[in-house]
Amino acid sequence: MNWTELTNEAELDTVIEESKTQPVVIYKHGTRCHISAMAMNRLEREEAPANVKFYYLDVIAKRPVSNHVAELFHVQHESPQLLLIKDGECTYEESHNGIRMDELAEQL
Repeated sequence: MNWTELTNEAELDTVIEESKTQPVVIYKHGTRCHISAMAMNRLEREEAPANVKFYYLDVIAKRPVSNHVAELFHVQHESPQLLLIKDGECTYEESHNGIRMDELAEQL
């Protein structure tokens, strides 16, 4: 799994533009949370769908970016949380134990 780390709010403009040509996933990860660690491990063990770009966001270190993601895509902040972005819009959102690669693949 190749993650691209989100580190600032300006990078979300890139995410939106990329989502117009390919699906983009934002995984919001709480580095101190065992459920986040379990969800991330589950994602990394499974094969990622082709032609999807995966972003990683540390919600503790980058709290303002995480809050902006919630506002921008009209979702309630959760951690862990997976967002599927297509054409600049969040088309699928899942959190905690519901985060699964096969569920994501179905939404593509």
